[in-house]
Amino acid sequence: MLKKINLIKSFLIIWIAFILGAVHLLNVSGVFVLSTPDIRIFHLMLMLSILFLSKPTFEKIQNNILDNVFSFFIVAICFLSGLHMIFSWEEIAMSGGDTSDIDILAGIVILFLILEATRRGIGLLLSIICLIFFTYPFYSQFLGGVFYSKGYTLERMAEFLTTTSQGVYGIPLGVSASYIILFSIYGSFLSQFGAGEFFFKLAMRITKNMHAASAKTAVIFSTLLGMISGSAAGNVAVTGTLTIPMMKKEGYKNHQAGAIEAVVSTGGQIMPPVMGAAAFIMAEIIGKPYTEVMKAGLLPALLFFISTFFVVHFQAKKNKLKPKKYKDDGENIFKIILNGLQFIIPFISLIIMMLYGYSPFKASFYSIIILLILNILWNKKISVKFLTNSHKAIVDGTKNIVPIAIACAAAGIIAGTLGITGLGSKISALILTWSFGIPILALLMTMIVAIILGMGLPTTAAYLILATVVAPALSEIGVPMLTAHMFVFFFGCVSTITPPVALAAYVAAGIAKANINKVGWTAFSYGITCYILPFIFFYSPALLLNDSYFMIFTSLVSSLCGVFCISLFVIGFFKTKLDIYFRIFLGVAGIFLLLQGYITDILGAIILLLFFIFQYKINKTR
Repeated sequence: MLKKINLIKSFLIIWIAFILGAVHLLNVSGVFVLSTPDIRIFHLMLMLSILFLSKPTFEKIQNNILDNVFSFFIVAICFLSGLHMIFSWEEIAMSGGDTSDIDILAGIVILFLILEATRRGIGLLLSIICLIFFTYPFYSQFLGGVFYSKGYTLERMAEFLTTTSQGVYGIPLGVSASYIILFSIYGSFLSQFGAGEFFFKLAMRITKNMHAASAKTAVIFSTLLGMISGSAAGNVAVTGTLTIPMMKKEGYKNHQAGAIEAVVSTGGQIMPPVMGAAAFIMAEIIGKPYTEVMKAGLLPALLFFISTFFVVHFQAKKNKLKPKKYKDDGENIFKIILNGLQFIIPFISLIIMMLYGYSPFKASFYSIIILLILNILWNKKISVKFLTNSHKAIVDGTKNIVPIAIACAAAGIIAGTLGITGLGSKISALILTWSFGIPILALLMTMIVAIILGMGLPTTAAYLILATVVAPALSEIGVPMLTAHMFVFFFGCVSTITPPVALAAYVAAGIAKANINKVGWTAFSYGITCYILPFIFFYSPALLLNDSYFMIFTSLVSSLCGVFCISLFVIGFFKTKLDIYFRIFLGVAGIFLLLQGYITDILGAIILLLFFIFQYKINKTR
């Protein structure tokens, strides 16, 4: 009986995911065009259905018949409430917001479904955060001081959050239903047709016979895949099974191999052109083209990438690892690139189309078409495998963003509550008051709030909460909007390697068979550059390409020296082991060199030069 039920659930999940993915692709292609409310309601309805079919009420009763029956019942409720909204939204909009009792009941049901889906699919923490915000209007009139607000009834909250564009069906879900799902399907097409294997071979060949070759392969491979996956923990699960055993074999300790993979998988989310799902949401919230966000993320991503290279190199030197001879398979790098042109051309096409003003979802759709055409030309036929790969790519791409879609709906509840009660502006006022209007204090407070709120949450969910709760406070003290959102975006990303709850590090620890906390804290130290860079954005606009070409060039050169210093500070090794004083001086030099300005650059350069002189003398005496 249970076997039959599980088969039915698997069948439903596959076909619901395929239908949803196909509808989104056809909608972008122009074969048919759905209105914005229709596509958002349809998107959430099917995403909720997939989640309830794939996740049990509680893990302990996973194969319980009653739980399966309850899941089917909830899926039916998802369809009933979603279809009601599809058929009634236009009438509500035309009447100026008049709602019936059935509309409000459907709204209450949808809110309950989102909270339960959040608990099942993302975790209890985000569900509780949503519940705190959602129930705030019910007790706000009894609170004193800054948290006092006029109270609202359950009916009014349900009406506002589910029948307007400022709640559940607002910007976050809109981004999930347009940008994110298309890029997820695009990434799935690349993976399904062999891009992962190509990236791995390319990374292996680039790092051939280098010091720390396995770790550098992991850096390149995980960054390349991380660009299109947008999920740090998911990236670790995919790439870590290949790279972590390689690193352990080369001589890295278990916790070091796990930490390196967790850090580089996290870094993939800040690497243009895709930058993970949160970057698309950022573009919508700040009202700038996605290419602006992509451009701003270029140098920080490059610095993070290079700093990780330094870290793994000096960790290998400290561990006394010798370069291992690469087992040559006779395939040179040019042949690998030639065979990988079917993946390179669509990827380059994607970037060019976005730079020429195509919307990201149109660019990703056309890039999928280019990939499919090239695959047919490469293989000179349309085989059954081609069709099954295409079907699986649509299904997997849709399934991969189910937690993100639910997180976006949950963020809609938070954003809607902040809007209707005015709590958002009050939190911003609180940060302004406690920081005395001093930018560095406001940034430090925002960082603390960001790390606490981001614990245990996927990057997109963490960024959505931070963007609605704390980013406005930074804008009010004079931080440019893009800089403020890049600040919270980075801390949303690094929440996956920030103990005590570090999702990417947990996954890596399982693969590496290492202690979870040891992997978490090692990943935190390896990725320290990512915690420093957001502060630098405010004082060094050139790093976000928001300055003259000369300042951008000088900032890039000094910043490269800066991340070199910080890498030495983290590892504590250059030619020999460094004592604590050298490490502190190098940390200070790194921050000076990262900051934009001639005085700080000169001070940092002097400290770095003195370090090299001392090291030369120490090595000479030995």
